[in-house]
Formats: sequence, structure tokens, C-alpha cells
Amino acid sequence: MNIGVLGGTFDPIHMGHLMIAEEARRRLGLVRVLFIPAGQPWLKLDRPITSAAHRLEMVRRAIVGKAYCELLTTEVDRAGPSYAVDTIGILRQQLGAEATFFLLLGWDSLAELHRWKEPSRLVQMCQLVAVPRPGFSPPDLEALESSITGITQSVVWLDMPPVDVSSSDIRKRVAEGLPVGNLVPAEVARYIEEQGLYR
Repeated sequence: MNIGVLGGTFDPIHMGHLMIAEEARRRLGLVRVLFIPAGQPWLKLDRPITSAAHRLEMVRRAIVGKAYCELLTTEVDRAGPSYAVDTIGILRQQLGAEATFFLLLGWDSLAELHRWKEPSRLVQMCQLVAVPRPGFSPPDLEALESSITGITQSVVWLDMPPVDVSSSDIRKRVAEGLPVGNLVPAEVARYIEEQGLYR
């Protein structure tokens, strides 16, 4: 049973996230794609994050009607910083040995994997799916192998056009009063407007 794991701050979730989930599902034969919003992203402690309740609700609205997508609150429910290795460990306990996990990562995140908690253990627990990001080159896996043993065997390259949408750009557009309807699902745009987010 192949299961995709898409973590992130989702502040807000956008069309790029949904396109990546769909492409990975199709290419890798994923039965489910789990959307796991970070509780306290340890790499983003330098900027304010929208409350978990708002971010969860936006993900919930974005995936309505997509039967293969599921929202998990695993990281939000846990106190302290969110680490992928802990989350994958919990999922393995919950879903058992028959589940194979595919962790979806942008090229930028993959290049920084050596900074993550226990990266060598992480690559033994799941396959890493490298997703193109605009403005970034494919990471040098041979260079990463020196600090993360086994990474060269763990990465699957997702061959798709880079998705040029970012949450930071969306927040900036909302703050400037510009429309974001083509960048996020309609229900998410409506929620941002109703709640006065990113103003």
C-alpha cells in the first residue's frame, strides 16, 4: 500500500500543493496522500505562523471531494517542534509494515535535508520524492550521501513542471489587496476573505 505524505506549514495551502499530490498519486500509484500541517515548524521559528486552527480548516476545505486526500493533525496535536522523522515513525506504527511511505519534498527542502532531525534514519523509513521548485537546481545526492547514508537509493525524482506558486507570495498579494482566486481553491480564497487572514 503506497501512501504519500505531504507536510508543510500550509499558510495557506495552494493549487501547487494539490497539483503535486495529484501528480505523485498518478505517477507512484499512491492509494492515499496524507496532508500533515506542521504544528511548530522548527525551520520557521523566525516568523509568525497563522494559527493551526485556520491552517487546518484551509486544508480541510481544499481537499473536499478528493477521495484520495486525507488531513492528519498528527503534528498540530503534538507539543513542541514538528519533525518529519517522528511523524513517519508514528505513521509506521499506526499503519503497519504493509504501508510504504513516500515523503514529498521540494528540491529546496531535499537540499537542506542534512539539517533535519535524524536524516539517515528518515531515509531508511520512507522513500523521498523530489519535486521540482522554480529557481532551484536538482540537489546533488552524491554530496548529500556523505552526511546522509543511503539517500542516493532513497530518492524518487518526480518528473513534472515546477509549480510556480508559493504561500509567501499569496500572503503578500492578500496584504496588498490583490486577488488570489487562481492560486488557491475557491473555498480557501473565501475562507481567507471571511476570516480577514494575511491583512
